[in-house]
Amino acid sequence: MGETQNKQSYTVTCSSRFRDAVLKMAENRGVNAADLARSVALMVPLEAINAFPDPGEPDLADRETVILKSGKSKGRPWQRKPRLQIRMAAGSTVVFLRKVLAVALELDAGAAHLHLEAPRHGIAPEAIHEKSRRQQAEQETEKLKTIVSALAFAPLAGGIQRVDEAIYVLGFPPGRVPDRAALRTRFRMLASILHPDSGYGSHAHMSQLNTAMDLLRDH
Repeated sequence: MGETQNKQSYTVTCSSRFRDAVLKMAENRGVNAADLARSVALMVPLEAINAFPDPGEPDLADRETVILKSGKSKGRPWQRKPRLQIRMAAGSTVVFLRKVLAVALELDAGAAHLHLEAPRHGIAPEAIHEKSRRQQAEQETEKLKTIVSALAFAPLAGGIQRVDEAIYVLGFPPGRVPDRAALRTRFRMLASILHPDSGYGSHAHMSQLNTAMDLLRDH
């Protein structure tokens, strides 16, 4: 119950293009926009998020039409700023949440990369009990699983049949087949994370990565 009380719902105003991109990414990952925001906020350093450019408010001409459901104007159309509803820990700001979601989109597009390091604590190792170290390691593992689960591709039910499906699996922008060097680099990076032995991936992920690589390499 305490966790629920520490969360609140945020109305994140943004351009319709940004909103649609976030919702599409969330749909592809089988999560919601708040899951994406929480994963990035959990794993990306605060200073990196704050330094990221704010996608900004929508232009004056960028509005969405909704039908009012209550009050004297019930049933009438109303134009408002495009928005995302995000339930997050209390204390965030709309600007911070836009930046967090922008980081998620950049990671998804391959335009930004996440470099993970072991947590650094200002306590000497000999002062930390073994049980405490194990708990910290387990917590870090769960954090990594959360971010990988949110940002990894969802295996396609029918397998890889087309070039656009292979591009999706390898995380490249649609409509562009990269060169062989870029393919090899991306494949090795994803394979190291999504291999079933890594603890984060699965046989389905690895099988579709191999199929996608073979299809694009021969394209």
